[in-house]
Amino acid sequence: MKLSSLIGAGLLALAAAATVPAAARAEATKTYQVTGPVLEVTDSTITVQKGKEKWQLARDKETKAPSDVKVGDKVTIEYTMSAKNIESKAPPKTK
Repeated sequence: MKLSSLIGAGLLALAAAATVPAAARAEATKTYQVTGPVLEVTDSTITVQKGKEKWQLARDKETKAPSDVKVGDKVTIEYTMSAKNIESKAPPKTK
């Protein structure tokens, strides 16, 4: 009786997990921020100064931004990191 109850509970949990969409189970994408004065703005990038570093971030038509952002404005940019390509290399052979 106990084994059948465990199997039934396991099958119920599996069925419940299968009905939740994959996107809902996925972790939320982590976001980051950079704040600084704008150095350059183009249709495809925005460059800001953060300390001694220049940060150039890509942007596209989906990027939400005021249309009047210009050089010299202080902005805070929220961004995410995502992999474009992953290459796997075999570990070195050991003797």
